[in-house]
Amino acid sequence: MRDYRKQVMAAAAFIQKRLDVEPEIGLLTGTGLAESGGSMSISQAISYGEIPHFPISTVKSHTGRLLAGSIGGRPAIVLQGRFHLYEGYSPTEVTFPIRVMKALGVDILILTNASGGLNPEFTPGDIMILQDHINLTGSNPLVGPNEDAWGDRFPNMGHAYDKGLIESVEAVCGEMKIPVRKGVYAGLKGPSLETPAEVRFLQVIGADAVGFSTVQEVIAAVHARMTVLGLSTVTNVHDPACPVTALVDDIIAVAESAAPKIDRIIRAVLESL
Repeated sequence: MRDYRKQVMAAAAFIQKRLDVEPEIGLLTGTGLAESGGSMSISQAISYGEIPHFPISTVKSHTGRLLAGSIGGRPAIVLQGRFHLYEGYSPTEVTFPIRVMKALGVDILILTNASGGLNPEFTPGDIMILQDHINLTGSNPLVGPNEDAWGDRFPNMGHAYDKGLIESVEAVCGEMKIPVRKGVYAGLKGPSLETPAEVRFLQVIGADAVGFSTVQEVIAAVHARMTVLGLSTVTNVHDPACPVTALVDDIIAVAESAAPKIDRIIRAVLESL
């Protein structure tokens, strides 16, 4: 943990030297959603490969850049691309950017992802506000020695997703007449997609959407006492009675088409704070 902390601080120090202001907002974008921070006024752009100890994105549509500037008038950093357990990264590597953002001063973390719909009322292209999640990855970034300066040994996950930010999203979406859903996100390790039996299981346990990201990052963010908002683009909807192959290119295309809407929502929410 001592070496990990040193790596986090080294990465944060490298980035901080290139920033004009201390960021308040952190946005981490998912598959096909690099432009969900498209309205950002950019002052700096840094490739992940330039940052000491920073992992490298290997997944298609994950650009692998850190952008600094402002969104909705608030100083922010945007990470275009995340890291996944299925890439072979450990939970601490997956959540390394969360630790770095916290070290830079970020208090509000917004995460976007692409997901498969489990709720039969959903349709492709829907935007779902994450109310809660189910961690089915078999992993947790807090396993091992606890860094007391970062957070409690046993963080309470009862309110992982901030109620105030959820209400703000609903309010701005109502004003902009953007339909929005709310639901529970199930996080799996991947990369194999779900079998029909697994889809039925996930529906029975109360999940509305499923994906391969987000839960590790949210756990680390809650541990770091960050305020969290999660937005998911439903790229396809599972029907276990009639399974249809989900193609990666189609998933990316749906996510990319929803990115401008998510950008408008995020900007409006930040302007309303």
